[in-house]
Amino acid sequence: MATEATANGGYLDILRAPHAARLLTGTLVGRLPNGTGPIAITVFTRAEGGSYSLAGGLIAAYGLATAIGQPLLGRAVDLKGQPRVQLPAAVISALGMAALAVTGIGNLFLAYAAVLVAGLFTPPLEGGLRALWPSVLGREDRVHRAYALDAVAQEIMFTVGPLLLTVLVALWSPASALVVINVLGVLGALSVVLSEPSRAWRSAPREAHWLGALRSPGLLALLASFFFVGLALGSITVAGVAYADDRGNEAVYGWLMAALGLGALVGGVAYGARRWAGAPERRLRVLVLLLAVFYLPLVLVPGPVAMTALAALSGVFLAPAIACAFIVVDRHAPRGTVTEAFSWLVTTFGVGAALGSAVSGPAVELAGTPAGFAVAGAGGFVAFLVLLATGRVLGPPAATRHAVSGATGSGGAAAGPTEKKTHSSENDRNEAVEPGFSAGSQA
Repeated sequence: MATEATANGGYLDILRAPHAARLLTGTLVGRLPNGTGPIAITVFTRAEGGSYSLAGGLIAAYGLATAIGQPLLGRAVDLKGQPRVQLPAAVISALGMAALAVTGIGNLFLAYAAVLVAGLFTPPLEGGLRALWPSVLGREDRVHRAYALDAVAQEIMFTVGPLLLTVLVALWSPASALVVINVLGVLGALSVVLSEPSRAWRSAPREAHWLGALRSPGLLALLASFFFVGLALGSITVAGVAYADDRGNEAVYGWLMAALGLGALVGGVAYGARRWAGAPERRLRVLVLLLAVFYLPLVLVPGPVAMTALAALSGVFLAPAIACAFIVVDRHAPRGTVTEAFSWLVTTFGVGAALGSAVSGPAVELAGTPAGFAVAGAGGFVAFLVLLATGRVLGPPAATRHAVSGATGSGGAAAGPTEKKTHSSENDRNEAVEPGFSAGSQA
């Protein structure tokens, strides 16, 4: 059941908070290289005369490298702070993509090395922003609404990004587009790390454990599901290019991806405008099921106008599912692993997207464009089945909470000595108990 959000307590309230608009905008611009990376690599590879399979392989390498780098860099952010990690990573990642633009695909070793560097050093700006929201916004209800705003803003990026890439390719070349997009990414990261909240943020103390955030069973269940959500979305990237080639019009691809993002934007706005009752874990299962159902009609591959409409409909439940997943991560991540936990979500999503791209390419070449879109529908339904199968471990965390009389500091630092603990378990930064993690030595 949903209730209307409080008057004027929606997105504008979030954006009016000091630093909020700058952090959101800087993060989105900083993530443009990663958000458009699979599309840019595909267009660049095809322009250089490469096959769909090669494009899928490069995207897979890029996605896998990103998957490895995100949690490692996220843990480094939790331990060292944001500026010392985010900006250097952004610069190195941009240099990797610039190397691909210069060397092309003639030397496959260099091409794969370039995308591996670009992916491995992709800065964890997405997880970093979600780590900053509590210190910037304060109240938990505002933080949760910011998660929905974040998901909506991402869809603006996924709507504008492909169009921007298409314009840059039309004005110059795919290689120039790669360079420009990555320069913008560095500027976005620079804007974030120079802000006061980013410079002041410190992670809460964390229990020393080699698994870090992955010691949470609930988080592991969520990651397993979103691996297949990523697979579905990644397959659409390659299948969309094949559809545009079938129609003899490369611009169609940009419109399909923009429509997908527009649909998610509309869905995210509607989702974030309401306050939802009940456990988000149960709500997430419904959202993922609806996401899978709306991917299925893409296999019909009708004409461009109808296909664009289907792409928009297929995206409606994407942003709500992502926003709900942010809350679930927040509830199940062990204390002091905030950036790492969100980065693991990015990682599994990226690995899934990489596999989806790798599978969709050969599927298109063997069975045609509909087969590529069929991978998306299958991925969505498997994601739903994972949530069903893991319902016990991905249930609501224990209801016990801290009784807090002191304020929480930046980055979720512990409250003052007046705080009374009613349970020995570790808690996340929004005070939701994560059962099973006893306090111990802190790293």
